[in-house]
Amino acid sequence: MEAITVMKRYEMKYLMDKKQTAFLKEHLKGHMHPDAYGMTTIASLYYDTPDARLVRASMEKPLYKEKLRLRSYGAATESSPVYLELKRKADGIVYKRRAEATLPEVNSFMKGADSLKGDPQIDKELAYFRDFYHNLEPACLIMYDLVAYCGEEGDLRLTIDARPRYRTDDLSLTGSLEGEPLLAEGWSILEIKVQGAMPRWLSALLSQAGIYKTSFSKYGEAYRLEAMKKQNKTIVMAKTKKFGAA
Repeated sequence: MEAITVMKRYEMKYLMDKKQTAFLKEHLKGHMHPDAYGMTTIASLYYDTPDARLVRASMEKPLYKEKLRLRSYGAATESSPVYLELKRKADGIVYKRRAEATLPEVNSFMKGADSLKGDPQIDKELAYFRDFYHNLEPACLIMYDLVAYCGEEGDLRLTIDARPRYRTDDLSLTGSLEGEPLLAEGWSILEIKVQGAMPRWLSALLSQAGIYKTSFSKYGEAYRLEAMKKQNKTIVMAKTKKFGAA
């Protein structure tokens, strides 16, 4: 599905309610069209250290951040292709390295195997990242229903991620593609990916719809929601203990 293994581009994110999403889709006609794949369910398994070092660093919004995830288009099988991706962001520019493999090959690699038998340079970068953090483990599974748009501008890509959801247990790409919602019902995530400047017509369209750029990380939001759950649970337990003792 994705032959490109090395990418460098700007990525801008926006949150849209149901009306804004419908407005955008209608007014994209004549400029861009959905790609040949139509709607695709994406599942991304994020790796992190036991103390959540990567996501905590990312949430501080540094000038440089990095993440490692394993991506599947739909539910994976032991033999279907999956993509191990190393994503770095520096000064607003996103650099991505990805290697195609199977689940058994990725599991072996994450346990210390020399390579994924793909591009040697990409394998080297992935192995360096793995060894630098040395105790990476599956931490969060993010899923969403994606529609990608393309147009005459060859370097412009637009995606709408509907019904974003997550799990922090049952972290298998071969299982269910359901999870807890990341956003309120009807909201979606717009991502605009371009190597140069955004076209003027698109900037005008976003302004007309009241769609404004924001900073949003799916994994970061999942981590925040889980932290809030734990905090609320702690408060409830403390109150129960207090009034129980009284």
